[in-house]
Amino acid sequence: MPKYLTRLWRMLLASPRAARLSRRFERQIRFLKHRLSPEEYLGLHLTMGALALIAGVWLFGAIAEDVVTNDPLTIIDRQVALWLHSHGTPQRTGWMLEATSLASPAVIGISTTVAALVLFRRRLWYRLLALALSVPGGLVLNLLLKSAFARERPHFDEPIVKLTDFSFPSGHTMMATLFYGLLAVLAAVHVKSRRLRVLIVVALCLIILLVGFSRMYLGAHYLSDVLGAITMGVAWLALCVTAVDTLRRRRAALKAN
Repeated sequence: MPKYLTRLWRMLLASPRAARLSRRFERQIRFLKHRLSPEEYLGLHLTMGALALIAGVWLFGAIAEDVVTNDPLTIIDRQVALWLHSHGTPQRTGWMLEATSLASPAVIGISTTVAALVLFRRRLWYRLLALALSVPGGLVLNLLLKSAFARERPHFDEPIVKLTDFSFPSGHTMMATLFYGLLAVLAAVHVKSRRLRVLIVVALCLIILLVGFSRMYLGAHYLSDVLGAITMGVAWLALCVTAVDTLRRRRAALKAN
């Protein structure tokens, strides 16, 4: 924060009115400070994780409601699907097949195994637990959601890919959100260079978006399938990462005492 803003903030806090408000809402202010403290085990990380979880679940619920009730989003679904299918070319299809392979079961499975071995070798037990909960757990969650909504996939006279299972939410997109999203979280925590950290996080987010777009282009999913997968993926990832980090901080606090 710039120095002049810091001085201004301190002047405001030192004013008589601010002092009266501080005394009046002392308990609420103390509670808020604890929730926004990076050091508290129930502090800033839990607050941010809870906000991400709530936002992800709320957005997923809104998308799912439109899917179930055939609201306007499903009309956009069909329009986008038809437009993408009508503008397909062999070259673009080849690119999109390569992009979608970044979240294929084989790639995600091998990448998750490699990441688990790296975390195991470095004895990053809590990161390993977060990985185990996020990716395999997210796969089970995705299968349950697909069965619950039982939405048919897009249908074309000349499909690029032929799939027979259910469509909502997109499995490839959700797995990409969970795996590459977790890598982004780990990069944000462990990479010291700010420029490199931002570059890695942005690149991983672009991979997630690319996978989602490839699923729509290939006619495997509707737009709402992809949006639902991203929102639920973010919610599940936030739950897993926040829960594991809270456990880690809690145990560290108990050891310190």
